[in-house]
Amino acid sequence: MPGSAEGRPEFILNVDLTGGAAPPLRDLRHSVRRALSHLHADCVGDAELLVTELISNAYDHGRPPISFRMCELPGSALRIDVEDGDRANLPRLGVSRLGGGRGRGLVLVKELSRRWGCVVTATSKIVWAEMNCRVLSPVRPA
Repeated sequence: MPGSAEGRPEFILNVDLTGGAAPPLRDLRHSVRRALSHLHADCVGDAELLVTELISNAYDHGRPPISFRMCELPGSALRIDVEDGDRANLPRLGVSRLGGGRGRGLVLVKELSRRWGCVVTATSKIVWAEMNCRVLSPVRPA
């Protein structure tokens, strides 16, 4: 796993999303697939879903600035962070402010991740999720 000189994980994706009226989800999913090509396809697909949901929530319920970060953790794990500038509206599992057909996104996040949560900083909130992944086994010659 790549890491910094201090032993902390390095971001394999770090994207500033400020400035767009809508999230560039298609491009972000493509970036996730490319960055995680060494992992099992199920993990990559789950990571794409987590990224899509967390970023969509930041656009729907948060406010700029919005950013997205992803890093690999020890033990074949992945962490996804989405930060936005709204410290007041914290995520709540299964509750939607946008109508009766919404509110299941964090249930999906909970099911796909090994753990998730929210951290409030002095200027923002970071909604994060961690998931276990399997590294692809090298192909062995016959």
